[in-house]
Amino acid sequence: MLATLNGLVGPQLIDSIVLLMVVEALVLRRLARRTSVALGWADVLSLLLPGVFLLAAVRAALIASPLLVALALLAALVAHLLDVRRRIRTSPRAVPTVGVARAGQPSL
Repeated sequence: MLATLNGLVGPQLIDSIVLLMVVEALVLRRLARRTSVALGWADVLSLLLPGVFLLAAVRAALIASPLLVALALLAALVAHLLDVRRRIRTSPRAVPTVGVARAGQPSL
């Protein structure tokens, strides 16, 4: 089976997938504008960038470049952590509610 996949999986396939992700980003932005959903470029990039870096790591592995694999994986981790931090900061649940009184209830 690996011999069969060897001819199909290569750097060109990874490039094609990344190109499809660029198209996906453009479609997401267009849909966001049409539907008035608050989805800016920062949102779209934070969604897709970790995946792009993971694909870059796969591409680097296919061309046998261990240093590039490590750098791409590190970049994917950083992009993912930044995305998580951004989501936590913009989440309505991120506001601490300890000690905050609700309407009609005393604060503890």
